[in-house]
Amino acid sequence: MQQTLALTALLVSDYDEALHFYVGVLGFERMEDLALSPDKRWVVVRPKGAAGGELLLAKAADARQRAGIGDQAGGRVFLFLQTDDFERDHAAYLARGVVFEDAPRDEPYGRVAVFRDLYGNRWDLIEPNKA
Repeated sequence: MQQTLALTALLVSDYDEALHFYVGVLGFERMEDLALSPDKRWVVVRPKGAAGGELLLAKAADARQRAGIGDQAGGRVFLFLQTDDFERDHAAYLARGVVFEDAPRDEPYGRVAVFRDLYGNRWDLIEPNKA
């Protein structure tokens, strides 16, 4: 049997502001953007050049979902963005206004720094150690 975790739903308050951040600031690719109804779209983004790791930008539809925007992991790091060049991406993100919580640090598994997306979700930008 072969299975793949195909998408991670990420609650957002507005499709276009989320696209601006993920595509315009982080440099992700817009893979799909289909209107499903007047208020609902199927919007999928992924890191540029990635073969997977796609996010479904899911607009919160009710009060319960809106309460989860930016806190889907209860304050823990929620998503891990792996890079082949930490210094390049860290500098580019800083230049584009991405807010990092701390200075980059070296851990046994790689070079890492935590940043927040436009909703407050915590991400690790990480370059794994070479095996």
